[in-house]
Amino acid sequence: MSNASQNLPDDPAFLKAMIAALQAENAKMSATLRAHDQLIQDLRLRIARLRKQAFGKSSEKIEREIQQLELALEDLLIAASENSTKPIDEDDEIDPHASTDPSREKVIRRRPRVSEKAVRERREIDPGRVCPDCGGELRLVGEDASEILDMIAAQMKVIEVARLKKSCRCCEKMVQLPAPSRPIPGSMAGAGLLAYILVAKFDDHLPLYRLNEIFARMGADIPDSTLVDWCGRAMRVLQPLIERIEAAIMGSDLLHADDTPIRVLDRSLRDKGLGKGVKKGRIWAYVRDQRPWAGVAPPGAVYYFAPDWKEEHVHRHLEQTSGILQADGYKGYGKLYDPGGDGTSRFREAACWAHLWTP
Repeated sequence: MSNASQNLPDDPAFLKAMIAALQAENAKMSATLRAHDQLIQDLRLRIARLRKQAFGKSSEKIEREIQQLELALEDLLIAASENSTKPIDEDDEIDPHASTDPSREKVIRRRPRVSEKAVRERREIDPGRVCPDCGGELRLVGEDASEILDMIAAQMKVIEVARLKKSCRCCEKMVQLPAPSRPIPGSMAGAGLLAYILVAKFDDHLPLYRLNEIFARMGADIPDSTLVDWCGRAMRVLQPLIERIEAAIMGSDLLHADDTPIRVLDRSLRDKGLGKGVKKGRIWAYVRDQRPWAGVAPPGAVYYFAPDWKEEHVHRHLEQTSGILQADGYKGYGKLYDPGGDGTSRFREAACWAHLWTP
C-alpha cells in the first residue's frame, strides 16, 4: 500500500468531498484541453486557408500572418503536451510503476530520424562478474539496447601554434617550419569558426549581434564589426569555389528554374519621400538535380539576385546555357523557347505540373 493511501482520512463524508473536488478539477482540466484542441484545429484551418490563398501570387502580409499563426500554434501544442500523457512507442523503455489506466490516451508520434553518418557512442551498463544473490560467476547471455539522442555543446577553442626553432650543431643553421596558412591572413579566425559563422548567418538567418552573445557565453568577445569583416573576407576566399559551382550548374543541359520575391531597401526611394524606401526584388534559383533518374552529376543550385522582375535578368543568367528548362509560366522564359534563325530553339520547355491549371 502506498503512503498516499495510508494518509487518507477515514471519514466517508470527507472522502466524498475530496472525490467531488477532484472530479470538478478533472472536468475543468478536460474542458481546458478541449478548448486548446479546438483552438489548435482552428489555427490549422486558418493556416491552410492562408496558404491556399497565397499559392501562385505570394503576399508578404499573408506570409507574416502565417508565421505568427505558426508560432502561436507551437505555443499551444507545447501547452497541450504538458497536460497529456507521455508518448510511448515500441522502442521506448516503459516505467513499470507508471499508470496503466486504459482511459488515458497514449499519443504515438513519429520517432526522430537520425542519419547513419551521425556520430555514435556505445555505453555499456554492466552488472559485474559476480551474482549479487549467491556470489556465483555471471555469464553474458544477451543485452537490451536502446538509443538516446543527445547534443554535445559547441566549444570555443584557442589553438596555440608554436613553431619550434632549432639550430644545427654542425653548421649552426637555424631551422623553422613556416606558419600554416589561414583562411583570412592575419586573422584569428579558423576555418571551422568561419564555417560556423557563415552557416549561422546565411542559412540559419541568425543576426551577428546574437552570434556575438553566443560567443561571449563561450568565453570569446568578438565585436560585431569583426564578425562583419570576417563574413566579407570569408566570402572573398570562397569566391573561386562559388564560380566553379556556378560554371558546373549553369553548364548543365537540364535546369530547374524558379524565382521568389524579397524585400529590398532602396535609399533613393526613401530620399524621394516614397514610403519607407522598400521595394520588391527577386532571387532566381537554377537547380541541377539528376537524382530522381539516377543521374551521375551531383545536385547543386545557383542563386542570382535582381532588383526587379524584368525578363532581361533571366536572359542574362541563361545566355551561355541551353538544353531543357523546367519552370513555371513566367512570361520572361517565353522568348527562350522561340526558334532562332536556324529554326531551332536554345531551350525545350518542360512545364511545371504544379502550375497546371485545372477547372
